[in-house]
Amino acid sequence: MTYINGALAPVPTDARDEYLAHVEQLWQLFRKHGALRMVDCWGVDLPKGKQTDFDGAVDAAENETVTFSWIEWPDRATADACWQNLPDDPEMQNLSKMPFDGGRMVSGGFEPILTSGTGTPSDYVQGFVAAVPADKREDYLAMAQEGWQMFHRLGAVGSVECWGQDVPHGKRTDFYRATHAKEGEVIVFSWVQWPDRATCDAAFQTMHEEAQGKPMPEMPFDGMRMFWGGFQTVFDSATHGA
Repeated sequence: MTYINGALAPVPTDARDEYLAHVEQLWQLFRKHGALRMVDCWGVDLPKGKQTDFDGAVDAAENETVTFSWIEWPDRATADACWQNLPDDPEMQNLSKMPFDGGRMVSGGFEPILTSGTGTPSDYVQGFVAAVPADKREDYLAMAQEGWQMFHRLGAVGSVECWGQDVPHGKRTDFYRATHAKEGEVIVFSWVQWPDRATCDAAFQTMHEEAQGKPMPEMPFDGMRMFWGGFQTVFDSATHGA
């Protein structure tokens, strides 16, 4: 079963080029250690939430942009071996300086529990992060399956739902703080891929119109603590060759 490392990072907006160069170098290292794919996305539509949001998740400053990224591995064992062996890899010495504050980066390891559509590269990604009660996994999965049917009908090309397996607590930021997670809750890291932002925006306008006059469906988690946003795909190893 595949395994996902998901991450959020606060990157100085004017350091986008340096960030992309750093990402390219990282991909070469991760690929060498068995990674199947790596995707990095740059925040372009990140709404401010009343309780939680992407900026708050990484304690972003006004001049910083939040990125949403993931690495796909064939299994957790391969991912764990990479993180263990990476510090001793000689090529780490050639890696450019991290162009953002790594101390505020939020990351974790996740099990994909629902993969819908295709893995075709897309220009626009909606990222979601939530804290779900551990005993509500099946209820969450059923909700996600229904959600995918709606997204797909309105133009989405793919969706992945990931259930937290190895999500560490950080000194300053982490997924638990970001979602105000309570005891017994599991972090969910997920995304929906769209061909472009216009298709995504039109889809959500249609969903809003279709929901008018209808009761809100009951969710198996606290939706007020979930946060989401729109990101432009700026790196996808599937389109960058070997």
